[in-house]
Amino acid sequence: MTALADRPHIMLTEHFEEVARILARLEQGARLELIDGKIWSKPMPDGDHGLIIEWLTRICMQSRPELWLYPDQGIKVQSYRRGRARPDGTLAPSGVIGGQGEWVDPEPLLMVVEVTSHDSDTDRRDRVEKPRAYAETGIPLYLLIDRETCEVTLFSEPDGTRYEDVHTVPFGKSLQLPDPVNITLETEPLKNWVS
Repeated sequence: MTALADRPHIMLTEHFEEVARILARLEQGARLELIDGKIWSKPMPDGDHGLIIEWLTRICMQSRPELWLYPDQGIKVQSYRRGRARPDGTLAPSGVIGGQGEWVDPEPLLMVVEVTSHDSDTDRRDRVEKPRAYAETGIPLYLLIDRETCEVTLFSEPDGTRYEDVHTVPFGKSLQLPDPVNITLETEPLKNWVS
């Protein structure tokens, strides 16, 4: 799988979905994405990555119990929904993803979350391509928890091409997630999960 992460390949959406299904069966835990027609392999998350998602899930449950943070949910992204992404977390009203299969429609999604991994593609994938793909899709908020820079970045106000507002705070500062999420994150605990 490392070869896929090192060199993105151009592929049609229909072929990608079939390849992703086959690889997921053959190589348990394979996490593939299709962004801008290129296949990317996401590294398996480490324990600290998992603790960050647990932390965020608890905050969401306590603040907004009618919502759920779905981990690793595949979503249709980009113009005409031809891309496929698997964010680390997808915040949506509880139960709305049912009956849609592996790649859900992005319409009811309120926020997607990515936690950076320690691989060579993090910069391009999480900081450049994902914000553009999620903005094109119209997902209201994109939360990037960047373990390399020890910062949390909130992308908001998608205009169909990009997010018009980008706000970054260092770990330890509060970050207000605006509507439609409306939760304040106290990011001090994130300092414990930087490796």
